[in-house]
Amino acid sequence: MTAFDAIAVGRRVLEAEAGALSLQAAGLGADFARAVDILAAARGRIICTGIGKSGHVARKIAATFASTGAPAIFVHANEASHGDLGMIGQDDVILGLSKSGENRELADVLAYSRRFQIPLIALTAQPASALGRAADVVLQLAQAEEATGDLNAPTTSTTLQIALGDALAVALLERRGFTAKDFKTFHPGGKLGAMLRTVADLMHTGDALPLTGPDTPMAETLLVMTEKRFGIVGIQGPDGRLIGVITDGDLRRHMDGLMSRTAGEVMTPGPNKTVAPGQLASEALALMADPAPGVHMLFVVDAGKPVGILHVHDLLRAGVM
Repeated sequence: MTAFDAIAVGRRVLEAEAGALSLQAAGLGADFARAVDILAAARGRIICTGIGKSGHVARKIAATFASTGAPAIFVHANEASHGDLGMIGQDDVILGLSKSGENRELADVLAYSRRFQIPLIALTAQPASALGRAADVVLQLAQAEEATGDLNAPTTSTTLQIALGDALAVALLERRGFTAKDFKTFHPGGKLGAMLRTVADLMHTGDALPLTGPDTPMAETLLVMTEKRFGIVGIQGPDGRLIGVITDGDLRRHMDGLMSRTAGEVMTPGPNKTVAPGQLASEALALMADPAPGVHMLFVVDAGKPVGILHVHDLLRAGVM
């Protein structure tokens, strides 16, 4: 096979699966809404189960549900017959995956769900199968050929299962009002966790803040600026609100007679860029970069009063950048 042939095969597979996804989306209807209703009403967990390739997909779907605030676990259909049925409670919902819907390994799970009246949602290409007949709701896979042609190996069908699982998870999280801050709770590590940390997680507070009043002589203001090592001083008004800042640029602009002035005479009023403690660290990074590159730190204010300061190096160390 030449490189050209390999690319042609890759495109053929991707186009076939993309077409199947479009077909699946066009056919989505009331059964999908019913499935979301059942999942939202569950007081227990979402039990994802399957065998073979469908089992691998079920494990992935369970992980997606769990990471978006819906308690979920994967139960292997084979292991369920050897004691793991005890992991399924009457407050749970079962999400069963099988293209044919006739896997004998699922029989015990189906019987268990009916015996204890545990809601069952089926993802299958065959609504009339054993899985489809036992289910409360059937999400039928679009009638599309596998990308392997005559080999009929699971390719397109597993793509549809994954996509339907994602669709259920996203619909459920939006119904529950699940936010990026909620998402952070389940993703504290890695790049994603860093991007979801808040300004309050990273800012410097208390005695670390470089602050002074507008009547402070510049000699004392420079001592504060040097001691705190941020290269900036925030100026607080009588009510504690941040009314301006002094940076290295302000010092250069007032070099003549600098030591005879007060902080209020040298400061730049504002500042026009601040962040709140509850904002995402990624939002603070965007504010530093746009629209005026070169902003390396931000005061953190609450009701107009400075409660912290955030340096670009804090974002770098946290892995936000």
